[in-house]
Amino acid sequence: MTVDQLIRDLRKVMSDREVAETVRERLRSFSEAGKKPPEQLFQELAFCILAANYTARGSMRIVEELGERLLTLDREKLAEELRRLGHRFPEARAEYLVEARENLPRIMRALREVRDEHRLRAWLAENVKGLGYKEASHFLRNIGFRSLAIIDFHILRVLERYGVIEPVKTLTKKRYLEIESILRRIASRLEVSLAELDLYLWYMETGKVLK
Repeated sequence: MTVDQLIRDLRKVMSDREVAETVRERLRSFSEAGKKPPEQLFQELAFCILAANYTARGSMRIVEELGERLLTLDREKLAEELRRLGHRFPEARAEYLVEARENLPRIMRALREVRDEHRLRAWLAENVKGLGYKEASHFLRNIGFRSLAIIDFHILRVLERYGVIEPVKTLTKKRYLEIESILRRIASRLEVSLAELDLYLWYMETGKVLK
């Protein structure tokens, strides 16, 4: 298979009215999320920190259950709660979450002041422990940014299956940006944003449109 076949199959998915409306609604919800106060934006950040090397569904469940307690529990209690709720890395993620909430004023200032999405992603990856390029892209997409790719194993699997990329053993920053460039060209041919393309690719691989 080839990139042309992938684009043809994506067009078929995009022509499904129910799927297309679900994608549009999800994008609208991301834009609305970006208007929330810092305390609620932190829950989006917490979701992305928790989702690293874990599952999106499991992370959503944890954030929904803990809610505003993510902002108040100390590191030890937070680790206990993450362990109770089944997270794979309760100690490390509790440490990352506590450090991120202490850093929240700086994060909010960066969101206001750094207008270039790529520079903002790099800043988050460098300054928020627990965020790499994928997680920083995920956070920014979930609060309304549209021009970054979330390259997780679902996306890699689709691209590998269609022969668009060679199998990836280690996703370095350099390789991440190379694959993002490929996805940007695909998005351009389909006349959609990278955020929208990501949701369609996720649907192709999982049959779901998640956050």
